[in-house]
Amino acid sequence: MSRVGKNPVSIPETVKIHKDGLSLTVEGPKGKMTYTIHPNINVEVGTSEITVTRPDETRTNRALHGTVRSNIQNIVTGVVEGYEKKLELHGVGYRAEWKDTFLLLNLGYSHAIAFVPPEGIAVKVEGNVISISGIDKQLVGQVAAKIRSFRKPEPYKLKGVRYQGEYIRQKAGKTAAK
Repeated sequence: MSRVGKNPVSIPETVKIHKDGLSLTVEGPKGKMTYTIHPNINVEVGTSEITVTRPDETRTNRALHGTVRSNIQNIVTGVVEGYEKKLELHGVGYRAEWKDTFLLLNLGYSHAIAFVPPEGIAVKVEGNVISISGIDKQLVGQVAAKIRSFRKPEPYKLKGVRYQGEYIRQKAGKTAAK
C-alpha cells in the first residue's frame, strides 16, 4: 500500500466536492477546480474525507495511487488557501513592472521581456520581488519556473532571477596569472 495513498484527504467545511464519473470538481472560497481521475484508481467521496484506493498491485497502479491522492490534496488546499511563490531579482538594473495585463522584465538583455501570465494566476511586483499566486499549485510553480528561466542565477556574480530563499553556491572566478 502506498504510504501517501492510504491516508484519506480531509474535506474542510468550506469546500464542496462533486464527483461525476472520472471528473472530480472541488469548489472552495478561493475558486473552483476540476480534476480528471485516472480510470485505474478508485476515489470515494465521503462527508468529511476522500479515500483513494487501487484495484490491484500492478506497477502502474501503485505509482498512480499516491500521485492521485496528492493531486486531490493539492486541489483542496488550493481552493481553501491558495498557493504563492516569490521570485527575487538580483543584478544591477534588473527590474520588473506590472503593466495592465502583462509583466515587463528588464533583465540585462538589449530588450525588455513581456510575459503574459495564464488565466487564474495573479502577479504582484513589490520592489525587486515578484509574487505569483493562484489556486493551482502546478500552474503557479510552472509560471514561476518560466519567469526564472528568462535569466537563471549564474554562479559567479549571483545575478539573475531566483526563488525567495533559494541558495546559490558561488564559484570562485579565474585566478590571476603570476
